[in-house]
Amino acid sequence: MNADDFTLIVRSTKKIVLSAIGKTLAERFHHAIDDVAQETYIRAYKGLVKNSFRADSSIETWLYAIARNESLRMNKKLMREEEKAVRSALHAEHDNSRAVPDTAQLHEGINALPEKYGNVLKMMAAGLRVNEISAKLGIRPGTVKSRASRGKKIIQDRAGAGHERE
Repeated sequence: MNADDFTLIVRSTKKIVLSAIGKTLAERFHHAIDDVAQETYIRAYKGLVKNSFRADSSIETWLYAIARNESLRMNKKLMREEEKAVRSALHAEHDNSRAVPDTAQLHEGINALPEKYGNVLKMMAAGLRVNEISAKLGIRPGTVKSRASRGKKIIQDRAGAGHERE
């Protein structure tokens, strides 16, 4: 496999690869189409050099599968980055709030919440992700997020009311 051979493969399969990426990559991540295409062709090149391409299917079919898998991998990667950014923003927002309760006050506040809010916040504090909490409680991810938000607000309101009396 030389560079000219591979260039011909790229030129002849570009539309198929981009089609697979367009169908699989989440719409909000379409800015990463070029990155996914590049990763697809890097994996394909490595596979061709190692002779891992089996001729029982066409090269187009093989590249389509690689592009689809790379798109799925990119979806997961970018979703993790989004979650990390949201967590960082929440921590920054929490750090900038007017009153930050200590750990004991926080546990006390969570335990004083209605059970549906407290359970969600306890699971989040234990490091579970929204989807994991959703599955454990048998509720939708959006419900998990709203319960967490409402629970935090109740705790903040109670902490704020306690500080105003002092």
